[in-house]
Amino acid sequence: MCGIVGYVGDKQAQGVVIEGLRRLEYRGYDSAGIAVVCGPDGTAGSGALASDKKAGKLANLEKEIADHPLPPSTTGIGHTRWATHGAPTDRNAHPHLGNERRLALVHNGIIENFAELRSSLEADGHELLSETDTEVAAHLVERELVKGVDLTAAMQAACRQMEGAFTLVAIDAQDADRVVAARRNSPLVVGLGEGENFLGSDVAAFIEHTREAMELGQDQVVTITREGVAVTNFDGTPSDGTRYHVDWDLSAAEKDGHDWFMRKEIHEQPRAVADSLLGRRTPAGQLQLDEVRISDEDLRDIDKVIIIACGTSFYAGMVAKYAIEHWCRIPCEVELASEFRYRDPILTRETLVVAISQSGETADTLQAIRHARTQRSKVLAICNTNGSTIPRESDAVIYTHAGPEIGVASTKGFLTQLVACYLLALYLAQVKGTRYGDEINQVMDQLEAMPGHIQTVLDREEEVYALAKSYVGARSVLFLGRHAGYPVALEGALKLKELAYLHAEGFAAGELKHGPIALVEQDLPIWCVVPPRGRDQLHEKMISGIQEVRARGARTICLAEDGDTAIEPYADVLIRLPKVPTLLQPLVAAVPLQLFACELATLMGHDVDQPRNLAKSVTVE
Repeated sequence: MCGIVGYVGDKQAQGVVIEGLRRLEYRGYDSAGIAVVCGPDGTAGSGALASDKKAGKLANLEKEIADHPLPPSTTGIGHTRWATHGAPTDRNAHPHLGNERRLALVHNGIIENFAELRSSLEADGHELLSETDTEVAAHLVERELVKGVDLTAAMQAACRQMEGAFTLVAIDAQDADRVVAARRNSPLVVGLGEGENFLGSDVAAFIEHTREAMELGQDQVVTITREGVAVTNFDGTPSDGTRYHVDWDLSAAEKDGHDWFMRKEIHEQPRAVADSLLGRRTPAGQLQLDEVRISDEDLRDIDKVIIIACGTSFYAGMVAKYAIEHWCRIPCEVELASEFRYRDPILTRETLVVAISQSGETADTLQAIRHARTQRSKVLAICNTNGSTIPRESDAVIYTHAGPEIGVASTKGFLTQLVACYLLALYLAQVKGTRYGDEINQVMDQLEAMPGHIQTVLDREEEVYALAKSYVGARSVLFLGRHAGYPVALEGALKLKELAYLHAEGFAAGELKHGPIALVEQDLPIWCVVPPRGRDQLHEKMISGIQEVRARGARTICLAEDGDTAIEPYADVLIRLPKVPTLLQPLVAAVPLQLFACELATLMGHDVDQPRNLAKSVTVE
């Protein structure tokens, strides 16, 4: 989850590293730190390390450096932390130094055998100052370094002794010309420049300087110098990374006049949805998914789909279940990735496992797909991050093309995941012949109209903001939905929990009377996602549920389609949605809930982009 930056070149490392950390702070903000290589007298060169680190957000570190500047240096590393081992204190902040204070190291992940390694180091006379597993890694690499090998060889040797999931980046006081990193089951990407090179947890760390990048495989060590990049395996054998071009630039990672990245990203959703639909139909009208490398023959044999995901992605998977079962007529299960492999799931060659992850690095989801592959099931990833681990370890991938999402609470990531789920369901229906071509094209036409519908909802945002003002003092908020509106209710509740730190729960409206209705009290606000009117009685059943809570004094905030007059007597507040099919309604119904959570948290004085205790990419189990 932590953010990591490394740099070697001709610029001042402090500026490059701090700017990179600022762009990665969404990955963790419990503490931040920096280390550079400098001369022993505090000038440029080799011979000494200078470092600083502070608990809390990056601003604390920046103030410390402003008061006590680091010496000039063109080689450095930095870290912004989401705490795992050890409390978020100055002492536990990264970088950590080795026993001889010759090496500085930053780390993302968990070293599972750290206790055994710590005991070995302490038996050798090492004094460890923090509670972290990271300091163990620093001492371990330095112990190899002082044997007389260079930093690359020291990193290789240390990594062979460590177990777990980790990214390590280190510098050596006696070698100002290189930064060395290692990767196992944790994100790391190389930025390729002219006379300079970069390391980062993702490309946002260096997008200001270069859009040329290299992804690394598992169990690899990378050495960057001014002249180039060298990749080896942990055993020292030469290897290669895969180069690619980043298709977004610095402006995509800026706020563009908005107060929060999250608000900007909510407003980017029409474009993000449109981009995720680009190029999905051939001139002949056939649906095409170029990233799907599973043959049509294998897909025709699929007799069950299991979707695995966490958090917001899990709710996207719940919507996908409705679409896949309706359009494809095959059973679909939705599983929390963190629980999946521990219940001994039934998997066969005919099972398609769909892994949904915005970052492509979610540790629980990654371990789940590895389990699925050992059972010989096909794995398809839905992901927003090119070159990340989950797509690389899957048989196929549908990229969502949302662009960078900086706000920790997902918005456009969620909507584009929904689009990818719909595309997958339609493609399976096309391959299996469970829907005719004209039926698939009709749904695609409806999907391609969704950016305009989402913009219509955004154009009505002021009524949502006004509503948020009236609920600043709320202690609890409930959300109700039926069918595809049920996952929307869950997602709305999650957004409020993440951002406003309120008790918020989402329920299937029909389940309310089976227990949760005990929570309803006078004036309790309840958001109600009202299904479009149709032949399936969903609309009428939802109205029945709304009547039940109104009878007990609740205030109902109803999301209902334009022209729905039947809901008017039962809504204390009515927010209109464009007319869309029931299965596609989550694409518009989620947007007011995002706006409400964002505005309410803003009014309460919370940090919307960096809510407490959270990080964007959960890379530890």
